[in-house]
Amino acid sequence: MSTKQTIAIIGATGNMGSAIAKSLSKSNNRLLLFANHQDKVKSVVDEIITGNPSAEVEAIACPVNASWEADIIIFAVPFAAEKDLAKAINEVANQKIVISISNPLNETYNGLITAPDTSAAEELQKLLPNAKVVKTFNTIFAANFASPVIDGKQVDAFVAGNDEAAMETVSELVKTAGLNPIVAGDLSVSRTLENMALLLIRLTMKYNYNWLAGWKVLHN
Repeated sequence: MSTKQTIAIIGATGNMGSAIAKSLSKSNNRLLLFANHQDKVKSVVDEIITGNPSAEVEAIACPVNASWEADIIIFAVPFAAEKDLAKAINEVANQKIVISISNPLNETYNGLITAPDTSAAEELQKLLPNAKVVKTFNTIFAANFASPVIDGKQVDAFVAGNDEAAMETVSELVKTAGLNPIVAGDLSVSRTLENMALLLIRLTMKYNYNWLAGWKVLHN
């Protein structure tokens, strides 16, 4: 059994945030859920408890309080919302793992709004200099958390970061979500991962994968 963690999910009512919350609630971790609409957060909490009465999950009314109590903070918010959120939690995120799941897509989904020499995760690390930012879940669609095996194969979730211990902890979390973790490299690898997400979204729209698709590295 992996070490029990307290995990704050900021943006817990969005497609990704709620899917991650439901997925991680099956573990022995404690979940603190925050989003701007408290009534919607309570609905997610109720849904989780209904499905799993022993789940440790609660709605928290303030992202700073949720982050202060947490060992791991998951930013399940759009890239555009990260700057203000990072500013708010900067002090309480000191030495904590912060997971970046966002993809800085443009409005037409045909490119990224970040410069080629950076990524959403690296920008977040600049905003939270004392936190350990780790990129993961960004190449995963929300539906993958309920169905992490597609065509008989477990979907891969890539992990990138500058802190080895943090990446190990996050890899365990990825396994808890039913996905296969692959440590891809340092945080700069997020540039590639965010482009992989863009490609997967474009392919899904082109070939109508129904938002149930994922990356798999095949090897022997």
